[in-house]
Amino acid sequence: MHFKILYAEDDDTLAFLTKDNLEQHGYDVTHCADGETCLEIFRAGAFDICIFDIMMPKRDGFELASEIRKTNTDIPIIFLSAKTLKEDRIKGLRIGADDYLVKPFSIEELLLKIEIFLKRSRRSVEANPVYDLGSYRFDSQNYIVFKENEKIKLTEREAALLKYFLDNKNKVLKREQILTALWGDDDYFMGRSLDVFISRLRKIIANEPGLGIENLHAIGFKFKSE
Repeated sequence: MHFKILYAEDDDTLAFLTKDNLEQHGYDVTHCADGETCLEIFRAGAFDICIFDIMMPKRDGFELASEIRKTNTDIPIIFLSAKTLKEDRIKGLRIGADDYLVKPFSIEELLLKIEIFLKRSRRSVEANPVYDLGSYRFDSQNYIVFKENEKIKLTEREAALLKYFLDNKNKVLKREQILTALWGDDDYFMGRSLDVFISRLRKIIANEPGLGIENLHAIGFKFKSE
């Protein structure tokens, strides 16, 4: 099976080299040189993963990802950007991106990220049960939290984190343990991203008695469920 990648990059040389490398590894790559064209192609087609530059004409990568997340919370999105500030990385993750690689990036690292996200997006239903969280229900296969008539969509990483907490509820989990188990990396930026995801999950369960994510100083976290 040839997985389909939607790739947005306005640098012609970098786009050619990246697209060629990905195709040599068996991927079907559709390249766009601006965000507006990319959004139109996304809406008209079916893709398995998105790889976006941020600084592009007509519509930048942040705008592009925001529009896609309005209708599709499942497809993995990876940013490739020359923007190195941690604020930019955190902004990208808040929008709903699954990862953020800084240029110049290693094609080997990009290929590994793609492989990881494609595997996760095809996890079996049996491996992703529906969880009860008090009056909430969490569909970990489709990244959705339900409460009565309310439906809250999570990103893939938020869903993976919530599932990990529920599989290890009322246990002390070290930060590096969570990062390594879920994403294979416990560097500074991934740690900052983890804080963003936990903040969102806390807001979702804030009004549910008996549920909470406890911050254990200099250690990690505990998902409390009474």
